[in-house]
Amino acid sequence: MLSQFLTFQTRTCSRIIRRAFSSSLPEAFIQPLQSSPDIACLHLNRPQTKNAISRRMLQVVLVPSHPYYLGVLTLSRNSKNAFIPPSSTKGTIRVLIVRSTSPNAFCAGADLAERRTMSSMDINKFLADLRSTLGQLEALPMPTIAAIDGPALGGGLELSFACDLRVAGHGVTKIGLPETRLGIIPGAGGTQRAVRLLGLAKAKDLIFTARMLTATEAHTWGVVDYVSAAPSTGYDRALELAMDIAKGGELLAV
Repeated sequence: MLSQFLTFQTRTCSRIIRRAFSSSLPEAFIQPLQSSPDIACLHLNRPQTKNAISRRMLQVVLVPSHPYYLGVLTLSRNSKNAFIPPSSTKGTIRVLIVRSTSPNAFCAGADLAERRTMSSMDINKFLADLRSTLGQLEALPMPTIAAIDGPALGGGLELSFACDLRVAGHGVTKIGLPETRLGIIPGAGGTQRAVRLLGLAKAKDLIFTARMLTATEAHTWGVVDYVSAAPSTGYDRALELAMDIAKGGELLAV
């Protein structure tokens, strides 16, 4: 019964997402689930680049005047000490899922095409904004789950490290930190978060070798916490986990 409901919920959400493209939604946006308003998704919405992180994407969640400002999840409280979603005045957010609006995707890291057009000052500003964004995500008071249904590379994997839990789709084949292949290192806090998550030796191995992990290998390494069973997606499993979490009393992530 639960699996049927989750399948229905996923299909409904997919239809909403497809309609969203025609509405010219921003490159990232927060949206509560219609059937479970205590669960919301932070959607990454750059399908043409596998959600590579751009300056515009960061500004959506960093600028306080923007309707999808990430900090609103921390700052807006009602009388019951719960958190009001930015696109709705009804319900509260108990769990946040970070996911892609497009299938077979998560986040391919920084937008390298855009980066080639940046000055050194622009790059420093971009990295500072990225670190600030991931810091805000990590500091959110509700549990956060990364639903990884496609490549999670570089800054994309760093994004998932800023979440409390990571769920990978069973078919995902590219999870890793390839920066050293480009002569750089992860620049958005990934070196510190990887050590806390994996331990020093595994973190060094992952970074120094720039190795790519499959979903199953990432689970063995401890990079992800769950892998979906076929034919379910990572988002299906993340939603199931979010619903389990939301059943309890209000939980503030630690």
